[in-house]
Amino acid sequence: MSDLIQLLPDAIANQIAAGEVVQRPASALKELLENSIDAGATKIQVVVKDAGKQLIQVIDNGKGMSATDARMSFERHATSKIRTSSDLFSIRTFGFRGEALASIAAVAQVELKTRQPDSELGTLIQIEGSEVKKQEPVASQPGTSVCMRNLFYNVPARRNFLKSNPVEMRHIVEEFQRVALAYPEIGFSLIQNDLEVFNLLPGKLSQRIVGVFGKNYQSQLVPCEEITPHLNVKGYIGKPECAKKTRGEQFFFVNNRYIKSSYLNHAVSNAFEGLIQQDQHPFYVLFLEIDPAHIDINVHPTKTEIKFDDERTIYAVIRSAVKQALGAHHVVPALDFSIDVNFTENWDKDVSKKEAVDREYSYKTFNTPEFKKSSVSGWEKLFEGHESPRPSERETLEREEAEILTFSSKANPEEEKGFSIPKPEEGEATGTTFQVELSYVIAQMSTGLLIVDQQAAHERILYERYLRQLKMAQGPSQQCLFPPVVQLSPGDFSLVLDLMEELNSLGFMVAEFGKDAVLIQGVPADIQVKNEKELFEGLIEQYKNFKNELSLDNRENLARSLARKSSLKRGQKLSPQEMETLVGQLFACQNPNYGIGGNKTFVKLDLSSIHSFFGK
Repeated sequence: MSDLIQLLPDAIANQIAAGEVVQRPASALKELLENSIDAGATKIQVVVKDAGKQLIQVIDNGKGMSATDARMSFERHATSKIRTSSDLFSIRTFGFRGEALASIAAVAQVELKTRQPDSELGTLIQIEGSEVKKQEPVASQPGTSVCMRNLFYNVPARRNFLKSNPVEMRHIVEEFQRVALAYPEIGFSLIQNDLEVFNLLPGKLSQRIVGVFGKNYQSQLVPCEEITPHLNVKGYIGKPECAKKTRGEQFFFVNNRYIKSSYLNHAVSNAFEGLIQQDQHPFYVLFLEIDPAHIDINVHPTKTEIKFDDERTIYAVIRSAVKQALGAHHVVPALDFSIDVNFTENWDKDVSKKEAVDREYSYKTFNTPEFKKSSVSGWEKLFEGHESPRPSERETLEREEAEILTFSSKANPEEEKGFSIPKPEEGEATGTTFQVELSYVIAQMSTGLLIVDQQAAHERILYERYLRQLKMAQGPSQQCLFPPVVQLSPGDFSLVLDLMEELNSLGFMVAEFGKDAVLIQGVPADIQVKNEKELFEGLIEQYKNFKNELSLDNRENLARSLARKSSLKRGQKLSPQEMETLVGQLFACQNPNYGIGGNKTFVKLDLSSIHSFFGK
């Protein structure tokens, strides 16, 4: 019997390795950016076309490579970072496995131009599917330019699994932002389809955060720093009032390498406990400096997950650093013990103290000893001529008896004392529907009672209505009297462009208005809105939140998001007509039993259950 096991050809082995390293265009961009940073570049330019499917080009002004190094860089496990096994425990650079360029070249058409500053000519290498097509000297700028075209051209199945262009572009922007945040001293630029998305100049971390996320973040940054013998923490956190319900703006960097860690994220969330709601996530960009010997970064092919030898200590340091930053910058409320609580008793003992408190608490002058009441003599004259006769004791007793409510029974017949029912307040239900705790609508049925959750029911009604409008591409719109301009992040702007057709179907009239900005000219006609900008921003945030939690297409996700954002909320008072309309519209839905979150919209309480409560 012949042998069955044989070595894989290099081309197939590289394609298998590419499946781990290069999952989408953003993965390839990450590897190319990290190579440029390792080369000591101070300026990096990224050019993207067709969301990276057609072209990703990274140009840097780093130290470049020789002709031999340029050729060796495409070999698997060829690296300049590792010489011995002990080097694995002192890694401070990004690339060290020697897999990135080899994996990219296995599934794309790659062109590399590189030149060292002291060389007259550079080197040009063209590779397609791990096969070298050309290698020759060429005139080029100092540094390296890597051009990757037609990703997954030789693996059609992988290319078919790529998402739409706006989705892939959003992933590219996220990877670009992570690298740009890690190195604020390096200038970065991103050009998409000949349009400049980012142009980030070298500067401080705070300037880089504002450059990446927008000027709105300038007022919400709180510096955070903690120096310990084991770990150094520095960076910025966001104020509690700016926390969002969607993840994505939480960044941890360990030795300038972006990582994902739910454990460390819990440390930050724990520090914000009591300041934000449980379903909200604070903004933070935190850098951890630690000895490489205490971490293992060779855990995941993308190197976004690492292991610490003492996670509990790191958890405690991060939590303490964030808490201290919140307290030091007066983000959390604190008691002021510098003022004597009993200062009124010692008022005359310290005149200077009295003057200081007067200046600080001028609005409380009515409590100070200097406040003198005006003369109140002769107040009786104000009521002359307006005296009302005092009621007699008999009249008072009759009034008290009239206010007593008695219920008719065999022991106390109704005809003995009249049974009076208090009049309902204005707006309250007087028929068979009424509200409980301004959250539930109680309706009477022939077989018992119906208890409806008003928010869940209204979300179901709106969800099915918006879904019909999206399918028919017909949604009534009302124009804004003063159209607001909404400034978005580059990722959110790409998302809005992707959803433009669906937004128009719902009744939104949205137009591009400059760089990363849109003009809200109209909103759906059936939504009572006071702030169009807040509605639109909340819709995008809710869309991203559902996108992270559920796997839905754009239409269903958008219908859910708008229903959640524009529905009735608990605590909102309804008129009897509104309650009856709500119940009627709920049972006209295709699926009235459950809300968009899977929770029940109503509960029936039949007469037999009610009788059982009283032992009947």
